[in-house]
Amino acid sequence: MTSTTLSASPPLLPRPAIEPTQPPVSNDPPSFTPIHDASDINQIELLSVSWNQDYGCFAAGTSQDFRIYNCQPFKETFRRNLKTGGFKIVEMLFRCNILALVGGESNSHYPPNKVIIWDDHQSRCIGEFAFRSEVRAVKLRRDRIVVVLEHKIYVYGFMDLKLLHQIETSANPRGLCCLSHHSNTSVLACPGLYRGLIRVEHFGLNIMKLINAHDSHIACLTLTLDGLLLATASTKGTLIRIFNTMDGTRLQEVRRGVDRADIYSIALSPNFQWLAVSSDKGTVHIFHLRVRVFGGHSSSQQSSVQGPALLHQNSSTSLDALIPPSTGANPSSSLSFMRGVLPKYFSSEWSFARFHLPEDTQFIAAFGSQNTVVVVGMNGSFYRCSFDPVHGGEMLQQEYVRFLKTKT
Repeated sequence: MTSTTLSASPPLLPRPAIEPTQPPVSNDPPSFTPIHDASDINQIELLSVSWNQDYGCFAAGTSQDFRIYNCQPFKETFRRNLKTGGFKIVEMLFRCNILALVGGESNSHYPPNKVIIWDDHQSRCIGEFAFRSEVRAVKLRRDRIVVVLEHKIYVYGFMDLKLLHQIETSANPRGLCCLSHHSNTSVLACPGLYRGLIRVEHFGLNIMKLINAHDSHIACLTLTLDGLLLATASTKGTLIRIFNTMDGTRLQEVRRGVDRADIYSIALSPNFQWLAVSSDKGTVHIFHLRVRVFGGHSSSQQSSVQGPALLHQNSSTSLDALIPPSTGANPSSSLSFMRGVLPKYFSSEWSFARFHLPEDTQFIAAFGSQNTVVVVGMNGSFYRCSFDPVHGGEMLQQEYVRFLKTKT
């Protein structure tokens, strides 16, 4: 199998149409490593962890292989050792057989500037993209493959692997980019060309929106599954802002804290009620979203397609009208009546619930079922914790698993 690399648009090998319909195989081919209690655990380095699109699974790229884990119940589903080295990016497509892989620095066959489209049902590479620079991230949806470089994003069709769009960005070493995952919306959000600017593409509507999200550089961003809500944080890490992606209106602003922090992940719950944030402060914060979902007469399917009816707010003070009269709102300072006079943090919305992690490592968080949050750490730890949707406060740890013992 050969490929050539062009400098203009990254080429790819001609392949048959990709059909992501089969679930990952459970029987390991002879050339792969089966699930077992490895004796070389102290030699393994965890290079990356990432959720699938519905947060029911996560992928782990290690210095030797890649592994897929189910969250509930927690178990390792399978692992693959391609005998070439580790993988720094492992991107799933829900629970199907197609994955996108990018090798680590020590991978002898798959370098960091190459994206491999892997069909686990066939146990082989079915597509390949080669670039002149290192791949920072890969994002998948059922009709798109998105490759993120430090200054450019390439969008390909999933079935024919044809290049559809090229997007210039500011320096993006974190590979920031997110996609919607509803079949009737095609939304992409990424950093714009200037500091604090976010570019939102509604491909199906041929609409591009620029949002001035922060004064500092963007550190983290995420979309709801339908792509109608965008949550962002800057490198300052004190404020998280929620925007309407259709018109760029800022709908809400919440405060993680006063001190600068590195935001590791932001998650929005599927029911549009909660937001979770993890940072280097060792705490997962839960906030109540003040965006009401209207149209209760519609079916659940219609509601999921249409998403929330976004209430347009033109200033932070008018956001107060969005707070539901029932319990579940984020606490705010008792000095909020002095808004506009005292410093801004006195009138901020603070977290509704929180979970303090005992370990000092990078964590990503997502929402599970029934008011739970799942947390995965780069030290090979998995937590499941629950929060009280009425009273909030400290979250309760429900489960802990050390799924990988990494190098110390």
